[in-house]
Amino acid sequence: MAQPIGRRVPVSLPRRFVGDLVHCAKSAPLCTLRRTMHLAKVAAARTQANPRPGWCAVFTKAYGLVCARRPELRWAFIPFPFSHFYEHPHSIGCIAIERKLGNEDAVLFTHVRGPENQNLTAIEDHLKRCKEDPIESIPLFRRILKTSRWPWPVRRLLWWCGLNLSGYRRACHLGTFGISVVSALGGASVTLLTPVSTALSYGVLEADGTLEVSLTYDHRVIDGGTAARTLMEMESVLNGQILDELRLLTADAA
Repeated sequence: MAQPIGRRVPVSLPRRFVGDLVHCAKSAPLCTLRRTMHLAKVAAARTQANPRPGWCAVFTKAYGLVCARRPELRWAFIPFPFSHFYEHPHSIGCIAIERKLGNEDAVLFTHVRGPENQNLTAIEDHLKRCKEDPIESIPLFRRILKTSRWPWPVRRLLWWCGLNLSGYRRACHLGTFGISVVSALGGASVTLLTPVSTALSYGVLEADGTLEVSLTYDHRVIDGGTAARTLMEMESVLNGQILDELRLLTADAA
């Protein structure tokens, strides 16, 4: 009897993109720090808010507010023409979005520019459009799929130039921080492979209102102490300014 054999599966455009991303990310000295945040009041206010923003929108704005206070969180290490840090004038969140592309669960990315200057409803509306509107209607999705069609030497050269030559272009094309979560599926990423200087991930909200939040950071840009203080300040922002905005949404709904 003939033995069954496997089959070759072509690498899809989204998998090419992720392959390029992690190829570039593995050269950065990444570390991850975790903090258990106490967010019971935030969770209660979010439940009562109308419209109700998702946790991703909440964390995107909260981190943007911390980045506004800490300019080093908007830095990127640029090695050419000489080693230096580039500081972007405002935050750009690069948010991972899972979409169905044919039969594949594809990960694409969208940008939230200046989240610290937007309200939660506006951020949530943008993320919702990226999750629900046709893929071809989202400019960044189209660009990701278009460039992923190019031969790999061209793609890798494009990535190298974008990461190493111009801090401004790096921020515009890749963002200044990332957020990638799978908590809606009951999971949590322990660490992330990312080409941006800092990236957030969080798990599932516990019954007591605690939430595990992870910050992956480029050790060339910040150290562990800065990362720890960043998460501490972020918890304060969530239980302060973000909580106030959620309660305002609750009051408006009433």
